[in-house]
Amino acid sequence: MGDSVDQHTAGAAGDRRVALPVGLATGIGSLPHVDPSEAVDFVLRHTPRLPSAPSLPARSRREGMIAQAAHGVRGITVCDDGSLLIDDAAIDPEAPLDDDGFGSDSYVGLRAFVNAVSDRRGPIKLSLTGPVTFGVALHAAGLPGDLAFRVASTAVRARARALLNLLSARVPQAQLVVFVDEPALGSAMVQDFPIGPLDAIDLTSGVLAALEPYAITGLHCCGPADWKLLLEAGPNILSAPTTVGLESAAFALAPFLERGGWVAWGAVPTDGPLGTTVDRLWRQLSLLWCTLVTDGGCDPVRLRTQAMITPACGLFHHGVTQAEHVATFTGRLAERLLDQAIGVRLQVGA
Repeated sequence: MGDSVDQHTAGAAGDRRVALPVGLATGIGSLPHVDPSEAVDFVLRHTPRLPSAPSLPARSRREGMIAQAAHGVRGITVCDDGSLLIDDAAIDPEAPLDDDGFGSDSYVGLRAFVNAVSDRRGPIKLSLTGPVTFGVALHAAGLPGDLAFRVASTAVRARARALLNLLSARVPQAQLVVFVDEPALGSAMVQDFPIGPLDAIDLTSGVLAALEPYAITGLHCCGPADWKLLLEAGPNILSAPTTVGLESAAFALAPFLERGGWVAWGAVPTDGPLGTTVDRLWRQLSLLWCTLVTDGGCDPVRLRTQAMITPACGLFHHGVTQAEHVATFTGRLAERLLDQAIGVRLQVGA
């Protein structure tokens, strides 16, 4: 990677401290829109303080997370429906991406977003399919386990470098927040998982480490997981739904917060009705915080000041009206978070 990304330096290696405003709302992954300009308008309207680049698989299945990861990988063809055709003879785990740019049909949402925020000086959020999740998909498509994860690791690191260079050139003033999306890590402890749990964490950690000199890094997993294990990958921000057992990791979250780590609380469900107010969701989040304080010794101030609010997962399977409802609730919860963060800071004299 060349000098073009140097200005995005996020801090010394191993430092989890995140220099972001408190009380942020942001998005997770996909949106249901088919018009990229409408999707970007949605993002900027609902999450203006930390807008996130959308993927638009409803517009093209090539914008699905696996299809995006596979674009440009030698020996793999991404079909119109987002499925992969693999030429075993052409697969080379050491080969560079045949196309490491973002001009293809797989990245229309990203391009529209970058164009819209080109003058932005505040933070922006991007997402990247993780190597474990991509490797699991390649293994399921027929590649032997070792080869699948070697290909995935090489491809995801190359994509990370290309993304940083794109953003350095197109959005040079912005503060970068890059989440590595690893839904497959939730199954890493399952006996028949195609790679050992520590090997899986090493793969994800390698991508986070490559991003960290230039961006604030996040690790997103949308299902139950061994959260202590995921924290060992070394993200600046842990992103997860509030309903997937984070209380089981209270003793691991406490030192993570003490080191300056943040949590992106997926407090707005994307798999059921929401109701008419955010009161119930706020009570659930507050109860989770109380559990983390009493059971694991988490600092109640840090839980509120080193935090942001997101939907639980992406919104591709929702209608646009449903997505508006989820995004509105995300913003309202973030407003409550901001009020509490300001209140606790005043109480402790920060």
